Amino acid sequence: MRPDRRWADEHESRRANRGEWDRYADEYQATHGEFLGDAGFIWSPEGTDEADLGLLGDVRGKVVLEIGCGAAQCSRWVLARGGFPIGLDLSHRQLQHSRRIDQAHQTEVLVVEATASELPFDEGTFDIVFSAFGALQFLADENRVCAEAARVLRPGGRFAFSITHPTRWMFPDDPSEDGLTASQDYWDRTPYIELDDATGVAAYVEHHRTIGDWVRALDQNGFRLRDLVEPQWPVDHDRTWGGWSRTRGLITPGTAIYVADLVPASPRST
Repeated sequence: MRPDRRWADEHESRRANRGEWDRYADEYQATHGEFLGDAGFIWSPEGTDEADLGLLGDVRGKVVLEIGCGAAQCSRWVLARGGFPIGLDLSHRQLQHSRRIDQAHQTEVLVVEATASELPFDEGTFDIVFSAFGALQFLADENRVCAEAARVLRPGGRFAFSITHPTRWMFPDDPSEDGLTASQDYWDRTPYIELDDATGVAAYVEHHRTIGDWVRALDQNGFRLRDLVEPQWPVDHDRTWGGWSRTRGLITPGTAIYVADLVPASPRST
């Protein structure tokens, strides 16, 4: 693969990332499956656990959508706590891994193959929408993502998502000390692309937004930001995951978790 920096629209991003995640799904689950747990809810490579943070609140009896669910580990966690989850992912192969885990544990999580930019659900379907390092940074338009989440949530519903911390965009994706030297402009939002060596076609696309970009997108789509969690690296954690490592994690944040509630519309005066 050959790295590049140029603009990519939603169509190109979707096509490239569906193929990438279908190719990578087996390796991803083999490498990270034990760390995530078959019915675990890990927000980030730091090992940030929803059981400790409670960012979604009580999920019992709630209808919950997981965006970018992969093998639906987090949805299975919700199911075990009395919620009614639906997992959504663009990758067919990732959803096959969800079925494999369900069969092994005699569970059943409903999953849907679709994209977060066009959620195939009616308005006001869900109490909670979340994404644990799922689809959001692979989509071309953050406003569209937030608008779709707002559309399918009930008034007062919660939208929570974790992404690579935006400040990481300044640094090489390197877990060693070389990944601690800023090398590019934080405000340069040009997507990072990997091109297929043979065809020159985009095979991976990742989009960057600043912290403020996400805050504005949430606000413009009717959300009230409740929390912005920046998990610290645990002192006893020594796992390397891509560009995440103890070397970097003890010095600079690697993950941002946004927690927002959909503000109910004000009643019209008569």
